[in-house]
Amino acid sequence: MQDIIQIHESDNVAVALDTLSAGAAIQVGGRDIILAEDIPQGHKVAAAPILEGEAVIKYGSRIGLATQDIKPGSWVHIHNVKTGLGDLLDYAYHPQLPELEPTEDAFFQGYRRKDNKVGIRNEIWIIPTVGCVNKVGMAIEKRAKSDLEDNIKSSTKDIIAFQHPYGCSQMGEDQENTRRILANLVNHPNAGGVLVLGLGCENTNIDELKKYIGDYDPDRVKFLVAQECEDEIEEGLRLIRELATYAGSFRREEINARELVIGLKCGGSDGLSGITANPVVGRFSDLLVSKGGTTILTEVPEMFGAETILMDRCENEELFHQTVRLINDFKNYFKEHNQRIYENPSPGNKMGGITTLEDKSLGCTQKSGSSVVKGVMKYGEMVRVPGLNLLSAPGNDLVAATALAAAGAHMVLFTTGRGTPFACPVPTVKISSNSKLYHNKSNWIDFDAGKVLEAGAVDDVGRELFDYVIKAASGSRVKSEEAGYHDLAIFKQGVTL
Repeated sequence: MQDIIQIHESDNVAVALDTLSAGAAIQVGGRDIILAEDIPQGHKVAAAPILEGEAVIKYGSRIGLATQDIKPGSWVHIHNVKTGLGDLLDYAYHPQLPELEPTEDAFFQGYRRKDNKVGIRNEIWIIPTVGCVNKVGMAIEKRAKSDLEDNIKSSTKDIIAFQHPYGCSQMGEDQENTRRILANLVNHPNAGGVLVLGLGCENTNIDELKKYIGDYDPDRVKFLVAQECEDEIEEGLRLIRELATYAGSFRREEINARELVIGLKCGGSDGLSGITANPVVGRFSDLLVSKGGTTILTEVPEMFGAETILMDRCENEELFHQTVRLINDFKNYFKEHNQRIYENPSPGNKMGGITTLEDKSLGCTQKSGSSVVKGVMKYGEMVRVPGLNLLSAPGNDLVAATALAAAGAHMVLFTTGRGTPFACPVPTVKISSNSKLYHNKSNWIDFDAGKVLEAGAVDDVGRELFDYVIKAASGSRVKSEEAGYHDLAIFKQGVTL
């Protein structure tokens, strides 16, 4: 394995692929360099002289400005680099629309619902309308898993009670967000049956939520108002039994991968994420899109600094303007709350070698591959068009991954250099940027993209990831499912009454 990589020929920094010691001799771009200090794995070393105020170049783009003169062989990080980003910017559309050649069909084993939607799981979901009944839902889940016959449990695979703190004491857009996200999850085809559990006096009561759910199959969706029954646990168990019997009538069948919707997310990134895991997911995204499938990229604040790459790949000028609004609306959200737009990266990111938000964003957006942007969605909207889509949501792992699930993603691919155990309402595949993490946290990590550093081509590992996703979509459980982890988090912006 090579020790260091210059990602783009115009870069004036290179990235250490392993920890390097002071005094070691390296070669970058044909130049021999002696390291002036230790360089941790994933961190940057100056490959050429960088004067104070000059741009630090990585990925062929500016990731910041030098705050002092930096000599070749020196460590380049937060002590000598600052962000070069401003606040609201003016953008121009310079379309660069790569042609993605169609590839042969692929198939997975999924569930065809009565409304013709496709699911990759056949679970029973318990969705509370308000946080007051969270524990009731958990009690129903526990009893159902214990009391239902084995043949019912085996056909539904899992019974999951989600929890969230909202549904009441909310106003305006916060209340709308809660209702849209909950309604979208009720309609999600990964659930073979859904119990909507209400209290009875909340703002987002069942009658109100039904307006957002729209038409539904009464065999698939049941409603329970806890204040209106003598024993809500027993009544919940009765309804779960009905739902499980209904869900058990579905069987897996061959379905074209063009019907797959996959969410793209990263968290706990390190300096290798933009070299291994994110490009691998980008190759996966291009491969699925080339087969007619759909991917969704989110976490808007981690597009800042790389947004023009996505804007120029918008299929038309209307989508370009929608993407501009996507970016500027989030910047205004920060400004309205008197917060710095560029309060990023996180401490863990910095420890892993990410220096500025530009550095993070240029690595993050590689998950989108090279496909043309076909759709732009507001928070809480459902995906409507196949191909690569952009979704408005914050960078927070739980909130963004839930938004992807609520937008229609069957599964979320989550790249990480640090590791995390969480999962959203749909299967959440953890992809490590380095092999050490994959081996050290084998109970968390599903797929090792660090093998790219062991002479593995990104294209080859991307195809391997595609095969992994097809197996997971066909029923192979991911690590977070085996652990029983299922999280739901809704974006909150405003006043709590």
